[in-house]
Amino acid sequence: MRDWRFNHIDFSTYPYYEGMDLGVSYSPNSLFVKVWAPTASQVEFKLYKHSLGGRPVRIESMIQATQGTWALTLPGDFKGFYFTFRVHDQGWLNETPGMDTRAVGINGRRGLVFDPRDTDPVDWKNDHPLNPVNPVDAIIYELHVRDFSIAPSSGMKHKGKFLAFTETETKTAQQLASGIDHLKELGITHVHLLPVFDFHSVDERKPDEQYNWGYDPLNYNSPEGSYSSNPDTVARIKEFKQLVQALHQAGIGVIMDVVYNHTGYTRRSWFNQTVPGYFYRQKSNGQFANASGCGNEFASERAMARKYMVDSLCYWASEFHLDGFRFDLMGVHDLETMNTIRKSLDELRPGMLLYGEGWTADQSPMDEKYRAVKHQVKQLDRIACFNDDMRDALKGNNFNGSSKGFVNGRTLNEEAVKFGVVGACFHPQIVYDYVESSTSAWAVEPWQCVNYVSCHDNFTLFDKLKLSCLDATDVELRKMQKLAAALILTSQGIPFLHAGSEFCRTKQGEHNSYKSPDSVNQIEWELKEQYADVYSYFQKLIRLRKEVPAFRMQAADEIRKHLHFSKNYQPGVLAYSILDFPGTWKSIQLIFNAQTEVLSVELDTHDWQVIALEDEIDTRGVGGLKNKHVEIPPLSMMILVKGAVNN
Repeated sequence: MRDWRFNHIDFSTYPYYEGMDLGVSYSPNSLFVKVWAPTASQVEFKLYKHSLGGRPVRIESMIQATQGTWALTLPGDFKGFYFTFRVHDQGWLNETPGMDTRAVGINGRRGLVFDPRDTDPVDWKNDHPLNPVNPVDAIIYELHVRDFSIAPSSGMKHKGKFLAFTETETKTAQQLASGIDHLKELGITHVHLLPVFDFHSVDERKPDEQYNWGYDPLNYNSPEGSYSSNPDTVARIKEFKQLVQALHQAGIGVIMDVVYNHTGYTRRSWFNQTVPGYFYRQKSNGQFANASGCGNEFASERAMARKYMVDSLCYWASEFHLDGFRFDLMGVHDLETMNTIRKSLDELRPGMLLYGEGWTADQSPMDEKYRAVKHQVKQLDRIACFNDDMRDALKGNNFNGSSKGFVNGRTLNEEAVKFGVVGACFHPQIVYDYVESSTSAWAVEPWQCVNYVSCHDNFTLFDKLKLSCLDATDVELRKMQKLAAALILTSQGIPFLHAGSEFCRTKQGEHNSYKSPDSVNQIEWELKEQYADVYSYFQKLIRLRKEVPAFRMQAADEIRKHLHFSKNYQPGVLAYSILDFPGTWKSIQLIFNAQTEVLSVELDTHDWQVIALEDEIDTRGVGGLKNKHVEIPPLSMMILVKGAVNN
């Protein structure tokens, strides 16, 4: 039996292959095959008529080539055949579709020979990613493909599928916009899709019987088959392109959630069944390390592992016209690899949005000084990190349903909220000793910070508020939901929203719904009418952010120059001014009242114009002042402005 401990091997001695032709390359006249397997003594290539079962119709021995590769050329047209590789390395390993395959059959067990030209939708050549924006101009909306349309109330026909995104004029039972029309109506700029590469936890023969978020990668370079109309063909590729095309036509960018930090299988992964041990880190005792918390961690610092990530991302960006990537557990990856990714994507198309989770789920054998963690974001080239400081400051500890934050009743954590307001940058008015998990600013510029209060992980925001405020009324819970959104969408940095939070999405209190049924995970579109006031408020906040550049400053120096916090401390209250920022009023005053009582404030003069109060937000004004005394209702935001717009 094979020894799966590799602490005695120096992987740096393995040859590096620079070529871009790994995998299976199709032409009508021949099939060219190449695989990197430097420790193999033999490699077989097998062709099948079907994606599952049956005997191979052809078995070919590959020829050892240069730099650790094995190659094969077969004359003839093999389009529509399925294939596998088998490597001999201390005995025969399992058959796999290979690490580099771009099309697979049902459940991803065999690769599919295909002509890439067959996967382009009509007019695909005229589809283009959105024009690059400064990251702080983006408003990101995190969404799971299946959640989006699977509910009976969605009004969409292609339930749980990529094609649901191509449906227009869909309606809820209450005749409100759903689907892509809802996204346009809401006003977000980018959709962040939970994993859409091929993952192994859903049986594509009967996809309705299981559910998964998809953080268990199987084939990195092929779309997931359960989201397609036919997982046995190139439909999964073409239909994902149609999704991208439809969102682009709606003026919405597409960000792909990528999970290179670990694979769904460890010993049985395509990597380990091709080059045993190379693509994974090991502990000092030779066992597989587990910084991902999922059984293994990808060794991104090794030359061919780095190349794999770069080549894979460039393929998705170019072939599918994507606008950005979100890196799951980015802290597992090394800084050099992440910066190489930025450089390579810039060469392909400058300005793609890149951000990730700046932490790990467990200990890693790689020294933290080399890791792409939050506190080292300053060493990353235009790659942002999620601001979990702001998340927990607003609603309480993410893993404890009963804990509270600023919007749901906790006081004495206002400094952590201020830290989020300035996009995790240094500001002289913040006392960092009172920012619980960050004793100093970790962002150099605001576009390095993704501000959020909830995402697919853990409780939805509304569930968290209900669990932590058992005596709160429905009206109070709605106000807390709005207040959290107001803080996210007026703060510096990149705002990030969890799909459905705009109408108080619930998962019935489930804190980890990664494999819960549709009844838990689906977006319940009937909530759009039930929480119409919350939805309208989100719309207005998004419009406000787009209209007022002072909420989207592009440099930390601008924030320190123009944004000034009130010196009058009051528990459960946050107030600050933005003064003399170009393109907006001479003075903007924001007051957030997280108390359950009316807040009375004396202003310097009475010549302020109110542009936000309770549910009303309008840059043209929602009312003037009769005197210097103002009252801010409980659990709400007030914004006042004065002075001509400064151009």
